[in-house]
Amino acid sequence: MEKIASFTINHLTLLPGVYVSRKDTVGDSVITTFDLRMTRPNYEPVMNTAEVHTIEHLGATFLRNHEGFGVKTIYFGPMGCRTGFYLVLAGDYESRDILPLLNDMFDFIAGFEGEVPGASARDCGNYLDMNLPMARYLAAKYKKEVLDHITEERLVYPD
Repeated sequence: MEKIASFTINHLTLLPGVYVSRKDTVGDSVITTFDLRMTRPNYEPVMNTAEVHTIEHLGATFLRNHEGFGVKTIYFGPMGCRTGFYLVLAGDYESRDILPLLNDMFDFIAGFEGEVPGASARDCGNYLDMNLPMARYLAAKYKKEVLDHITEERLVYPD
């Protein structure tokens, strides 16, 4: 059995960044999957499930309500390794195309106050596993250390 594309990326040289993971064609439409890598794999600690879960709720809420990208958002959710998130958008995009969207989303998460959307027993299957302060910290860290001065090596997968 062949390795899937995401398992062929050298995770020892992968830095936190915004990468096009893959592009798929469905009918006449292109679907772009982004790798939003928030921590350096195998070097930095992974994110805990509570903050990952909180970022997922806040990020998905932001994206689905976004004026331009709400209808283009197919999926936003965590990687199993807990080093980042996948964002799947309808359309043919490059990493630079979504930087304004990501800057706004991570600002939203970093500054969010109040009840996390969907964080109730009625709305979520594990609503108690949330950590808003840590989610805010990680969002601000990613924004400051990666998005605010992103370089080409953090926009294109390493060889």
